[in-house]
Amino acid sequence: MKTKLTTIDIAKQAFHFSAAHFTVFSATNRERLHGHNFRLGVAITGEVDENGLCFDYAVYKDLLKEICARYDEFTLIAERSPHLKIEDDGDFHVVTHNNIAVPLLKTDTILLPIRNVTIDEMAHFFLEEVLGDRSLVTELKIHKIELRISSGPDQWGIASWER
Repeated sequence: MKTKLTTIDIAKQAFHFSAAHFTVFSATNRERLHGHNFRLGVAITGEVDENGLCFDYAVYKDLLKEICARYDEFTLIAERSPHLKIEDDGDFHVVTHNNIAVPLLKTDTILLPIRNVTIDEMAHFFLEEVLGDRSLVTELKIHKIELRISSGPDQWGIASWER
């Protein structure tokens, strides 16, 4: 019997977080610090089993909720930006761009291992978080995952993984 594949799209209202950031355009140009209400969603393609199910959707719903909670109400800084210098100053990360230093409380800031805090980069970052160590996708017979992140209505960054 041929393997049946179905794609399940999971995008609940609860999969959102609010965060501040700025996009760096060059060594001399960046946006001002501002915030977005980000939304996450996934489309997961898996094998339909003998019970007519691809996988337990709750696994990914819980994971997306946990990811959103982890980043909610933080300032996100691109740790790997070639245009930022980030220094540790006790309770602060001092982020310097174009010779302008901005101290940010460490308790309010997350340094992301990405080059820029854009939905382009964040889609890949969060996809890796969803994939984890890859054992879950193997166990659940998943063939493809597309993660999408929105920084506003009708604007999505999408990254995908395929077995």
